[in-house]
Amino acid sequence: MILNVSGRCDVVAFYTKWFLKRYHEGFVDVRNPFNPKLVNRIWFQDVEAILFCTKNPIPILKHLKEIDKKILFHVTLTPYKKDIEPNVPSKKEIIRSICELSKILGIENVYVRYDPIFLSDKYNLTYHKKAFERLCFLLHGSVKHIIVSFLDEYKNVRKNKKILSYKKLTEDDYMEIGTSFYQIAKKYQMTVQTCFEDRNLCEYGFLKQDCLSQELAYKLTGEIYEKGTARKEKKCNCVKMVDIGVYNTCSHFCKYCYANYDEAKVLENRRKHNPDSSLLIGEIEKDDIIKERKK
Repeated sequence: MILNVSGRCDVVAFYTKWFLKRYHEGFVDVRNPFNPKLVNRIWFQDVEAILFCTKNPIPILKHLKEIDKKILFHVTLTPYKKDIEPNVPSKKEIIRSICELSKILGIENVYVRYDPIFLSDKYNLTYHKKAFERLCFLLHGSVKHIIVSFLDEYKNVRKNKKILSYKKLTEDDYMEIGTSFYQIAKKYQMTVQTCFEDRNLCEYGFLKQDCLSQELAYKLTGEIYEKGTARKEKKCNCVKMVDIGVYNTCSHFCKYCYANYDEAKVLENRRKHNPDSSLLIGEIEKDDIIKERKK
């Protein structure tokens, strides 16, 4: 089993204390988002690897030695300012933490996500090319793999359309991003790829690769994992993982986020968080049905 910690919430940034307690107690409970009375219990003895997805790895850095599992990090690092990412820490601090991660885990186990790209009058092509060059320069020698994605019109994106002021990308935009990003990444001995995108930019040199491919999962664990099927209509070929997060629980409040769509609900959920609970939000209730999730 591979845990995703998490695609639904930045557990590392806001709930590291809770995660470490769950790890040391040996299990974590996750409510089914489609059937809230159904709770999946996951035993860490059944976990071969953990994919940490975060905008801020700092809270967990000094605790990584406590986790006796194969670890992969995806750190999202974008060039947007406080109008778009109001609660993300200083990008300089995040870059320093990525370099530290690389020292601890090895360069092959740390990916950076320049994710998502959108264009506006403020964040135009020239801005992105300069930002991407700066990012690669600062991470040279600490990161080898960059994953790029483009803005999707999720509920939260539509709600924040005036703030984002995003424009529809043209084929010329894709070509400019593809050619420039490929050349910049190559200059700093990095690969660049998309994942789960209609426009993969392979014609400009991007790798045709998945965020967590079967090959990478096998390299990490020595196990062969089935490809995911939840989004196969858009041809996502990442291996199946178990996400332990909860939607509407991340306080970064990024205006493009797909996992948050109600900031009032985020604040409500955070008030329900108990670091001693087996659930990220709330407590086990008497009428909950607990099922053990097997390998």
